[in-house]
Amino acid sequence: MNIRNFCIIAHIDHGKSTLADRFLEITNTIEKRKMTHGQMLDAMELEQERGITIKLTPVRMEWNWRGENYILNLIDTPGHVDFMYEVSRSLAACEGAILLVDATQGIQAQTLANCYMAIENNLTIIPVINKVDLIAADVPKVLLELENAFGIKPEEVISVSAKAGTNIEKVLEAVIERIPPPKSISEAGIADADDEFKALVFDSVFDSYRGVVAYVRVKSGEIRRGDAVYFLYNKKKIEALEIGYFKPNYAPAEILRNGEVGYIVTGLKDVAEARVGDTIWKSGVLNKIDVSAAKPLPGYKEIKPYVFASIFCVEGNDYTVLRDALQKLRLNDAAFTFEPEQSTALGQGFRCGFLGLLHLDIIQERLEREYNLDLIVTAPSVSYIAVYTDGHEEMIMTPSQMPDRSHIQAIKEPWVKLELISPKEYIGNLMKLVQDRR
Repeated sequence: MNIRNFCIIAHIDHGKSTLADRFLEITNTIEKRKMTHGQMLDAMELEQERGITIKLTPVRMEWNWRGENYILNLIDTPGHVDFMYEVSRSLAACEGAILLVDATQGIQAQTLANCYMAIENNLTIIPVINKVDLIAADVPKVLLELENAFGIKPEEVISVSAKAGTNIEKVLEAVIERIPPPKSISEAGIADADDEFKALVFDSVFDSYRGVVAYVRVKSGEIRRGDAVYFLYNKKKIEALEIGYFKPNYAPAEILRNGEVGYIVTGLKDVAEARVGDTIWKSGVLNKIDVSAAKPLPGYKEIKPYVFASIFCVEGNDYTVLRDALQKLRLNDAAFTFEPEQSTALGQGFRCGFLGLLHLDIIQERLEREYNLDLIVTAPSVSYIAVYTDGHEEMIMTPSQMPDRSHIQAIKEPWVKLELISPKEYIGNLMKLVQDRR
C-alpha cells in the first residue's frame, strides 16, 4: 500500500512548521505563489504571532517517486512541553516520525521527551538535522549527541536547511523508504480483528454549521459518505454526513480506506461526544456481535490538567459572556477544563485546569482578544488529594475546599521525577537552583 503516515517531532523553534511548508511546496499540495506567509499549517492568529504551534494540523500530500504515486499523511505537532498531549495524539495516528534537531542548539528537553514517546509507540524514527546553513551550526556535535542519546548512527541522519529548501527531497525519500506502510489491525495481530471499518479519533473540532468534525485514522475496512457509525466509548450512533481528507483545508471524498487519515462530519453538538481516543465502528458490525464484547483500539491515552487557576471578570455583567467563551474554547481543546466558582471578594467565576503556564497564557490571551473580556486571573496552583480517615479520597483545588484536619488521614501532592543533565562546572549552581525552587 503506497501510504505513509508520519509526524514531525522536535523541541520548540527547531523548524518543524518550516519543514512542513517545504513539503507542501515540493509535493504541490499548496502552490508556491499561495504561500503568502510562513507556517501554512499554523492557522491560528496566536500561532503566527508567537511563532509556535499550538494545535496539531494534519495534511495529505501526494508525491510521485520512481514512477509510483504515494500518499503522504503529515501531522504537524507542537514543540512546547505544555502541548505534549497534542504530540501524543499525533503518534497514535502514525507509523513513523521525523526527529528534527536544530544544528545550532543540539538535543533539547522536548527532543528527548518526544523521541522516547515515539519509541514507546514503536514508531520508525528518521533523524534530521536542520539549520545546517547557519554560521553557528555544529553538525558533528549534534551527530555525536544523537548517537549518545538514542544510538542513532551518523549515516542514518539527513542534514537539511528547511528555510533554504536544501535536501528536503531526501527527507521525503527516507519517509517512503524507511517508514512502513500502514497495516490493518488483523495484520498488526490485534484481537477482535476483521475487515470491517474501525477508526481511531485523534482529534475533534467544532464547526458551528456542521457540528463536531472528528479527525480519524482508519485502522481497518473503509467508510463511505452516508454510512452509519458508532462511537464505542460514548455509545453514540451517527451518520457520516461528509468524509474527506486534509489538503490542508477540508477536501470532501466518497470513501476513506484502511491506513488513511481524514475527517468525518458527525453533526454532533458537543465535542465531548467525539472523545479523543475513542474508537469508531461501522454500525453493521455491532449488529452481529454484542456491543459489550467490542474492544477499543489501542492508542491515545487521555491526559489530565496539572495547573489550576481561577478566572473572574472585572465587570460582573460579563459573567455569561465568559461562560459562553469558555464553553467555545473547550469545544476545540480537550485538555482544558473549567467549573463554576464563587469568591466572596471577586464574585462569580470559574476554576480552570491547564496543562502548564503557557497553556494558561494562551487561553487568557484568547479570551481577552477574541471575546473582548477584561479578566482577573489568580496565581496558578496545583491540586492536592485529601485521604480521609474512612479511606476515600477527594481532590482539593482551593484552600476553601480543605476539610477539617480531624477527618484527614493524609494529603498527597504532585511530584515530578526530574533528570538534569549538566556540564560539571554548572552542577553547584544547578543544585542551588533546585533547592531554592523546592
